[in-house]
Amino acid sequence: MPNQPVRPRRNRLLSTSRMYRRRLKARLPIKDPFGNILLVKRLIMLLIGLVTYAGMNIINRLKVEGAEHLKNLPDKNVLFVSNHQTYFADVFALFHIFSATKWHFLNINLPVYLLWPRVKSYYIAAAETMLESGWLPRFFTYAGGITIKRNWRRAGQDIQGGADLSAPIKIKKALSFGWVITFPQGTTTPNAPVRKGTDNIIKSYRPIVVPVHIEGLREAFDKKGLRIRK
Repeated sequence: MPNQPVRPRRNRLLSTSRMYRRRLKARLPIKDPFGNILLVKRLIMLLIGLVTYAGMNIINRLKVEGAEHLKNLPDKNVLFVSNHQTYFADVFALFHIFSATKWHFLNINLPVYLLWPRVKSYYIAAAETMLESGWLPRFFTYAGGITIKRNWRRAGQDIQGGADLSAPIKIKKALSFGWVITFPQGTTTPNAPVRKGTDNIIKSYRPIVVPVHIEGLREAFDKKGLRIRK
């Protein structure tokens, strides 16, 4: 039988090197499903965490109950369903808690978790709030915002519009990569009715659902959640 051709050693080494690089990239992704660079997200969340920590746990004291239930959750396909009190403080508080539990803390008293925060976290927000309100909300969007066009309200007025067909695709991407926070009330108005949509997410993607109850942020911060009231 004719001798089988032998692949040159250098080619074999290159193939092995590429294989290990692919495995490493799969374990340590550089970007999230939306094309955002994870290192940049980590730096943004570090900055946001440092700026908001005093308002969350020095001037005010954030009391966390139930954080022990987050420790054993899977790394993805988890949906947090929360009430809504401010535009941003709600999300900041949850991002602090998520990063703390990643370090196996049950509270946010030791902010060392900000050195390596959890970046696989997203929140659903109205596009008009995040993309049409200046550079600061755009900055927050890069940290994990999933922007959705609301079909029932815009610029403070009730409207009648078609559904945002891109929303399910965005949410599916986020759940396939990490945790997602949704605010089904869709507004910071107290006792606002729950909007449709969250039930469709649960039925379609079958995530683990974690209910969240927030109180006190409306009294501690302004409506946007950026300025401390008391």
